[in-house]
Amino acid sequence: MSLNSTGTSKIKETANNTWNQNSAAEWFNKEEWKNGLSLKPHETTNKITFAEQYRKNKTAWDKAFKFLGGNLEGKEPGKYEIDGDDVYAIITEAPSKEPEMAKWEAHEKFVDIQYVIKGEEEIGIIPLSTATVSKPYDEANDYANYEAEGKSYTAKPGTFFLFFPDDVHRPNILVKGYEVVKKVVIKVRVAD
Repeated sequence: MSLNSTGTSKIKETANNTWNQNSAAEWFNKEEWKNGLSLKPHETTNKITFAEQYRKNKTAWDKAFKFLGGNLEGKEPGKYEIDGDDVYAIITEAPSKEPEMAKWEAHEKFVDIQYVIKGEEEIGIIPLSTATVSKPYDEANDYANYEAEGKSYTAKPGTFFLFFPDDVHRPNILVKGYEVVKKVVIKVRVAD
């Protein structure tokens, strides 16, 4: 851990200042935010945005990660309230989509924690700044669709994805041999 001239942690200082790549990576790599969660975040996680959001609303994130670390295989598909309207989960068990049917999307009010419980799917992710709006933002349903080109990653048990408002993502893409996927999407309200 880095210390400043007074011997206190730079991470504690950051709570009152702006995060940078180094301070966010240091905080992220300590993994205190996991609170015993054994799952791993995907390499695409925006550490600065995650650090900012976690610090602003630690209680909500801790509740989300507690749910994520629970027995998800035993839960039925449906919506689960975790912390009122601020944190909730949706579990699905459904067919994945052919690539041409999967749409790029982003949200403004909620962060997505997406985790494949059983099976595999492809998920694309790109920065919002590189996408073009194809369907304007729908405030009632908290999403907009985009035209974009980007890299896809295989989502499978053991690793979760975090999608912040600046992350345009394209989930639910079919991986041959895994036509039906059980998945949870945990919604965490964006902190101001």
